[in-house]
Amino acid sequence: TLAIIRRLREKNLVVGAAVGPFDDERVKQLVDSDVSIIVIDTAHGYSKNVIDATRRYSQYSVPIMAGNIVTGEAARTLIEAGASSLRVGVGPGHACTTREIAGVGMPQLTAIADVADVAVENGVSVVADGGIEKPADVVKALAIGADAVMLGYLLAGTHEAPGAVVYREGRCYKVYRGMGSRGALRKGSTRYGEFKRVPEGVEGLVECRGSARSVVEWIVGGLIQGMGYVGARNLSELRERARFVKLLPGGFKETGPRGFVGKITY
Repeated sequence: TLAIIRRLREKNLVVGAAVGPFDDERVKQLVDSDVSIIVIDTAHGYSKNVIDATRRYSQYSVPIMAGNIVTGEAARTLIEAGASSLRVGVGPGHACTTREIAGVGMPQLTAIADVADVAVENGVSVVADGGIEKPADVVKALAIGADAVMLGYLLAGTHEAPGAVVYREGRCYKVYRGMGSRGALRKGSTRYGEFKRVPEGVEGLVECRGSARSVVEWIVGGLIQGMGYVGARNLSELRERARFVKLLPGGFKETGPRGFVGKITY
């Protein structure tokens, strides 16, 4: 990992590294390797271990992203501990079952808004982690306060994704698993705790999507069009001009294509 970081940094690329709350020696090695950002990668960021780790790791001159959290209270605590970026989301991921297993979580847009209200006052960035299924989700996440979004499900079926390729009935699929799934835990994932007893994620197949570039272009196209609809020239104007309204079942029914027979092609 350290050699890869050095090689990428020589090309002036931004490189982040995920660590746990007890990886002090690894953090020092990463900093010595000129890593761009340290990400404290846990499912529950509003905990004593993560708060203490944020405080320790922030002694270095490398930005610290801490999370995951869903409340303004958690945001304020991690900012005071030294976090320069906050990762938001407990349970919204496509392969995540935290809300079903632990009964804990918050709707993603509500969580982003709550955290962003505190983050913007302190000049700290907000990264939305989970729940992105289509370009509209990116538009709404950025409009309500996120500075960036993380993608898992949308990129899982691309050529560049690491999952194994599986063919069924002539169709191409890739294996996709959540970081809290049994398979990921067996491979050493510690995002949900080293001694996790019950998996908080699933694994399965997603359709092959082609190149990552084509997916990103699809997302960017939707974002540009969404900004155009609200008259925004940049992300700041998107946040200023966007308005959120309550959507009832009748309104939800008309948000997508309907009345077709068979599978719809986009």
